[in-house]
Amino acid sequence: MTEISKTDQCVNFLKLLANEIGLGHNVYYPASKLKPTVVLSLIGSDPSLPSILLNSHMDVVPVFEEFWTHKPFDADIDEEGKIFARGSQDMKCCGMQYLGAIRKLKRNNVDLKRSIHITFVPDEEIFGPDGMKAFVNSEDFKALNVGFLLDEGIASETNVFKAFYGERTCWQIVFRVHGQPGHGSLLLQDTAGESMHILLKKIYDFRKSQEKLLEDNPDLELGNVTSINVTKMSGGKQRNVLPAFIEITVDIRMALDVDLNEFEAMITDWTKACKRKVDIEFPTKEPYCAPTKVDETNIYWTGIKQALDEMKLEVKPLVFVAGTDAAYIRAKGIPAIGFSPMNNTPVLLHDHDEFLQADVYLKGIDIYENILSKICNV
Repeated sequence: MTEISKTDQCVNFLKLLANEIGLGHNVYYPASKLKPTVVLSLIGSDPSLPSILLNSHMDVVPVFEEFWTHKPFDADIDEEGKIFARGSQDMKCCGMQYLGAIRKLKRNNVDLKRSIHITFVPDEEIFGPDGMKAFVNSEDFKALNVGFLLDEGIASETNVFKAFYGERTCWQIVFRVHGQPGHGSLLLQDTAGESMHILLKKIYDFRKSQEKLLEDNPDLELGNVTSINVTKMSGGKQRNVLPAFIEITVDIRMALDVDLNEFEAMITDWTKACKRKVDIEFPTKEPYCAPTKVDETNIYWTGIKQALDEMKLEVKPLVFVAGTDAAYIRAKGIPAIGFSPMNNTPVLLHDHDEFLQADVYLKGIDIYENILSKICNV
């Protein structure tokens, strides 16, 4: 007998939960038979209304187990109530909190006019090619009639929760800087190293300008400026041979007020300053995506704010610094908010010893319960 895959185990677990809670369930394969998207559904009393989508992703990033003090996939809980597990913050907590909140709403016979669909998608940690990115372009997604999305946010180290109404635009660029090859003992001109030095100075001067914006204005958050970082570097064949080219990969997250055409022109000017030819490749070049409004014109945001106000919880709208599946939903013109109910919690997503306090997790179920009771009836 063939051993069941981890993905199939996850799908079967979600089906089991759906049957236990009393939810409908469907499994779709928008791009690959190896990458299922699971949709659990609670049909509202007026299914003609646009539905609420609650998104979670099944995948997590890898671990360096030798740096963990607990087994990363055992969900160990210590004497302080900390649940240690990969995905405890990013974002298996949200998926299970959604279901916990719906279980309570059903138990209390709360009338929900709008239908709720809970998606568990693959590939979020690798930009969702066979997950949400593919699913939003399918007829199966269209049939859900989604009017609003709740997706993951990030922990807050203070008492104030964070709600994300937009994301910076992600570009990842490979620069291949050419130069004069030759013997490593010579002082040849126009080497790849010299040109790379020029390019790196341009990159890090720009990075410094963004750091200064943050330093000079305490009201700005990281999501309000543009980040740029060199993430990979390669080149050369042998220690005593000057390379014909050197490559670097740069990760850029552009603020919402950046003109993308002007930014690309600036990058082109950087390469023109180099002594020799520079080739540019864009493995990732996302288009601008308009943020979701967080004012009285957005009935869903009004419902979220009302729910949190009733619980005397403070929330701060922000631009997310990285990327989530919510971007694919916003690109369809559907409003989306990223919100993970984790306050007074260190940010540990992708980190060693990722954990979530048990009482914070349980409180999050109550928060989602109140939010859903509001936004499903606006």
